[in-house]
Amino acid sequence: MSLMRVNPRSYVRLSTIFREGKRLHSVVAKEVEYSDPPQYPPILDLSLKAKEKRRHESWHEEIKKLNTVEEKLMKINMPRYYGWKSLMLFEHLIPYNSESLAQFITRTHLIQEPGLPKYYDRVMAPEKIEEIVQRIKKQIEETILLEYNYRKREQEIEAVDEKKSELLNNARTEALVRQINRILLATLASDLPHLLEAQIDDEPRVEAFWFAGGIEPPKAVRKFKESVPWLKDYANDPLSTKIQYKGEPILQLRHDLPLKEIVSLSESENPVFTVPEFRFDPRVLGYEFKYVHGTNIPGFWPGDPSEFGLMSYHNRNHLDKRSVKFKDDEDALNVQAIYASYSWLLSQACYQGFSTFTDLTYPLLTQTVITNGQSWSLYAYQLNTTLVNSEHADTNPRKNLCWTSGSMKLFEGIEDGKLVGLNDDVLKTLIKFYANVPQKREGVNMKPYLGTSEQKIADITDPERRAWLEKYFKHMYSNRPRHFLREEIDHWEKIYKIDFKTRFMDKKLTKWEHGYRHSARKYDDHLPTYIPKCLRPGGPKSRNKWAKTYYP
Repeated sequence: MSLMRVNPRSYVRLSTIFREGKRLHSVVAKEVEYSDPPQYPPILDLSLKAKEKRRHESWHEEIKKLNTVEEKLMKINMPRYYGWKSLMLFEHLIPYNSESLAQFITRTHLIQEPGLPKYYDRVMAPEKIEEIVQRIKKQIEETILLEYNYRKREQEIEAVDEKKSELLNNARTEALVRQINRILLATLASDLPHLLEAQIDDEPRVEAFWFAGGIEPPKAVRKFKESVPWLKDYANDPLSTKIQYKGEPILQLRHDLPLKEIVSLSESENPVFTVPEFRFDPRVLGYEFKYVHGTNIPGFWPGDPSEFGLMSYHNRNHLDKRSVKFKDDEDALNVQAIYASYSWLLSQACYQGFSTFTDLTYPLLTQTVITNGQSWSLYAYQLNTTLVNSEHADTNPRKNLCWTSGSMKLFEGIEDGKLVGLNDDVLKTLIKFYANVPQKREGVNMKPYLGTSEQKIADITDPERRAWLEKYFKHMYSNRPRHFLREEIDHWEKIYKIDFKTRFMDKKLTKWEHGYRHSARKYDDHLPTYIPKCLRPGGPKSRNKWAKTYYP
């Protein structure tokens, strides 16, 4: 057997390395391995469910630690290149018997007895409200007569007969709402200075995205888990449903300061406030799912100083197309109000640094008006929590609260060119909404989870990073389809290749047949922008040919 010959210089080097290593090991052993008292690493639960929970908590913590609003909103969409498979909620599409679902996925307790909270009895003296009503009554009557009796809108709308009636009603309602808002602002502004500072958005873009837990898994998900040995025991576990809401308010008012809370956060934990359960797949009611990037937009972009909502007006003419057999107009209005109020407040909360994974540290309040011009329903909604995902669906003690005035008629009708039965109570309630003065929250950090020097993209000092984030944030929130769309599975492929596996001899031409999963692709899983040689910072021969990315 031949012996290996070692170079003397190598021997010296090796001996030095071994000697230093032994010395360092002894030092580390003394400093790390021994302590008084002894410290042991935490014992982790290694079950699949526990590991999944730790992974979610780590992601939620990453979102919380980001400095700017836009980066937090982008981070929520980073796990999905093609967007989340989301339950789509549209303001004017309300299926039958969906009130329990609306309360469950927003964790809302609806005050069943019609009537706003006693808080509104103190916003303005009754004598002052009566005086204002008498002052504006004549103007309101003239506005109603103009829109319903004198203005010939039929000549302004060009549409086929079946659409013309709907467009006519919507145009009349929107015009009346804008005129009443104008009259109230002009009358009350001298006594209520906050109305002079309020911003008015006409037909704003209002969207909200959140995770709602406690929903039973769909049949396809349950069937898949049952086929995998290590997932079989978790096949019936509830899931977090991703929800995307798209609203269509007529107009909204907002201010630099928030409205005062009606109840405290501790009072919202009262067990008297109950939330009905609806754990079935929402598709049983007629809702649909779609792949979209989650968007939270309260009608303006981050950086606008008027970032708290005062009140919003919504259209209820969609009830005209509702089947008379349902006889659930009040329930449908409650659903519309819950979704509209919760979504608007959630998107406002996201601009304060909170999210569907980061709970509020103070409550937010809004006032919602739903009308068709003649019938009016007014709601007060207080957002106390945003944690409705799977980890908190059954353990979160807080509830969001919704008060309703019930449906009221502003007037009975028009006879011989005169208004009949103008209801002062509707005007008084509207005046109370406008008289609800926003106040500064003393001793409350309004943005506890945002940075100190950087709270929005515009605050970033690096011009390249600031421009990149602004461009890609707006692109994400445009929700344009990808250049290459998701690969779909045809029905015949689902039957013959997946369910029954009778086409095993066919050539595998699609990605999913080779094990590729679109849901595994991250949002930043793509080639960066290519930099031509003549534009590279290091010169034409520089190897740095890809532009920088600044994904959160």
